[in-house]
Amino acid sequence: ESLFMERKVNSFRNTLRDYLIMTAGTLFLTFGVYFFKIPNGFVTGGVGGVGILLGKIGTNITAGQWILIINILLLIIGFVFLGSANGFRTVYCSMLFSLLTYVFEFIFPLNEPMTDQPLLELVYAMLLTSVGSAIIFNNDSSSGGTDIIALILKKYTSLNVGKALLFTDFIISSLSFFEFGLKVGLYSLLGLFSKAFLVDIVIDNINACKYFIVITEETEKIQDFIMKNLHHGVTVVGATGGYTNRKKVMIHTVCKRLEAIRLRKEIKEIDKHAFIIVSTTSEIIGRGFRGV
Repeated sequence: ESLFMERKVNSFRNTLRDYLIMTAGTLFLTFGVYFFKIPNGFVTGGVGGVGILLGKIGTNITAGQWILIINILLLIIGFVFLGSANGFRTVYCSMLFSLLTYVFEFIFPLNEPMTDQPLLELVYAMLLTSVGSAIIFNNDSSSGGTDIIALILKKYTSLNVGKALLFTDFIISSLSFFEFGLKVGLYSLLGLFSKAFLVDIVIDNINACKYFIVITEETEKIQDFIMKNLHHGVTVVGATGGYTNRKKVMIHTVCKRLEAIRLRKEIKEIDKHAFIIVSTTSEIIGRGFRGV
């Protein structure tokens, strides 16, 4: 019974942590859209882009209100065509993004850009939204919107999700030329393509781990430190030095980025002659890291 309760508590903590992280990601996304995209008319795709376009066509409905309306409609369509594929996490992030944008319109009303430097504002718009989207994607969720359209297109056409998402976002961005003119349209397309690269870069950096190959004669001490202090597994392979012809051991292990500093220091204290190879990887699948 105590083991069951411990598992329940750990599960609750992990879920709470995930939702706090997703909330932070949604805040980054909202800041980028509301403070930088909407005032400048940067239409880089997504529901935010549609909301910006519709909010500027002369209706009494603001961009934030359009974002809320469209996200609700798309979530309903998603549940009809995709069933449970949307997931509660996507509903949470989508509704939080929509509500925050709507609330910001009352708390921080903006009628014009904050600066007279559109390129600077585009950089901040892309950085904030890319970091936010990457955090959300990395927690097996999305902010809804055109992601749902892309999934529907994937299900009923031969397009994959990436191409479908780029296709829908490109159409939305292209409409900015007609609504805001050549200058803003070019900025919008620049933002669209830069975000595609930035999201991948941010996700890779979030998941970055260090892969260690340690050639040493102090196998047991280093192995014990990794397993008992860092709580990671090791793979031990016998080796022979080509120059010295001495028998040594190669220890293979992976750890988080912050743990790597500690491990490298400890290895050198145990065996100052140890040969260490460290490489960076963002795809570690297995116990203690990411699930399959």
